[in-house]
Amino acid sequence: MNYKNILFDIKDRILFLTINRESKLNALNKETLSELHFAIIDACQNKRIGGVILTGAGTKAFVAGADITEFKNFDKDQGHDLAREGQTKVFDMIAGSNKPIIAAINGFALGGGLELAMACHIRIASEHAKLSLPEVSLGLIPGYGGTQRLTQLVGKGRALELILTADMITASDAYHWGLVNHVVHPDELLTKAQDIMQKIMSRSPIALSSAIRAVNASLVHEVNGFDVEIAEFASCFGTADFKEGVSAFLEKRKAIFSKM
Repeated sequence: MNYKNILFDIKDRILFLTINRESKLNALNKETLSELHFAIIDACQNKRIGGVILTGAGTKAFVAGADITEFKNFDKDQGHDLAREGQTKVFDMIAGSNKPIIAAINGFALGGGLELAMACHIRIASEHAKLSLPEVSLGLIPGYGGTQRLTQLVGKGRALELILTADMITASDAYHWGLVNHVVHPDELLTKAQDIMQKIMSRSPIALSSAIRAVNASLVHEVNGFDVEIAEFASCFGTADFKEGVSAFLEKRKAIFSKM
């Protein structure tokens, strides 16, 4: 697929997925969300890709929210469809990806941009990054899973404070809140993301997928996450990766795992 608003670049089995609307501070319009949908599908199915690093073009913004001009005249039904389609086709797909996805937050992560980062499995922020969910200042609330994922990451009190005040916090604050995993100098952002991804990709991709599913199950109220963990744990025993991992451990060598 030819992408207009994102850059799709594979290096050493890592897909660098860059939202490329720098003049618009990488705001998420309908076309960009559609491209992200197909890019994530491709990444999940492509054996040349072991993991994804998601970032924004330039140094100012990761993603500075959704493109407000596209929905300024929407009614209630259109608003419902906007949120449902975005969550189903992009944000939930990222969170449920069978391959690890790291957000490299290189600047402003506001509104839908912060929601996009929160959907990723791991978040790394540049020191100058600023994060916010400012929707209530527009008469809205976060609609791409922000109320749920922020609460899961930082707890109810912190989540309500950030959402209800619409305040912007620093990368340092986000780290201390548990919203991001690491804060680094801007020049080290992608290097840090690559280092973590390379370490992850040295493990069994089948086990990585199982781990993601089991952790995600802990967040679904109607699902018993412990049962999911048991099932995923058991399924690993039937894989070639399990046999290879155990053999490599006993033979004191590096395991050579399959590719997904």
